Amino acid sequence: MAVIAFANPKGGAGKSTTALVLATTLAAQGATVAILDCDPNRPIMRWQSRRSGEPFVGVGEATEATIIKRIEQESTSRQFVFVDLEGTASRLVSRAISRADLVLVPIQPSPLDSEEGGRALALIAEEEEVLKRTINSAVVLTRTNPVIKTRHERAIITGLERAGLRLMHAQLHQRQAYQAMFAHGATLDELDASEVNGIEEARKNALALAGELIELVSPEPAYAIAV
Repeated sequence: MAVIAFANPKGGAGKSTTALVLATTLAAQGATVAILDCDPNRPIMRWQSRRSGEPFVGVGEATEATIIKRIEQESTSRQFVFVDLEGTASRLVSRAISRADLVLVPIQPSPLDSEEGGRALALIAEEEEVLKRTINSAVVLTRTNPVIKTRHERAIITGLERAGLRLMHAQLHQRQAYQAMFAHGATLDELDASEVNGIEEARKNALALAGELIELVSPEPAYAIAV
């Protein structure tokens, strides 16, 4: 099993979207997946409430008092446990990070988002000092243009590389299909191509991101992502 936490103090950075896209993509490939929604706005719980039929992934809530127990419970029966954290530094966030096999820091390619993402990375560094071990972490750029790299994006990539921080090669692109997932309570495969544009491009993007995630958490994955 692998526990992946999503952390960024800034709202709107793409934490919930990245978590949902990765979780549902891996589940569509046959993995067993759970998402713990710790965001006060409960975006993934609301996504789940819009669904009908059998659950596609396990979705639940967690609090400061229950987060460690919930992670341990889900880890016994799931290959992947995603934890969508709240946007502020707290004991809940600290506890989740301490149990994570990987902490992803989603940021949009803008100066403000980059600055807030740096706060999340600083929090991870503080946890490393407390735990006296390295915490596996990476930055993932979100809502990027799939064709053109902006000046801000190039600058952020250069800054991260100079700081020696890990940056995922795959990015979560700006796609209408990702927004439609929340609006319809659907996975990418469940969306109607006659109503939503760019589903196939979003699916390819999601598969690339999921494939790289597997490499980060498991050097020898038990299965491969079919692109």
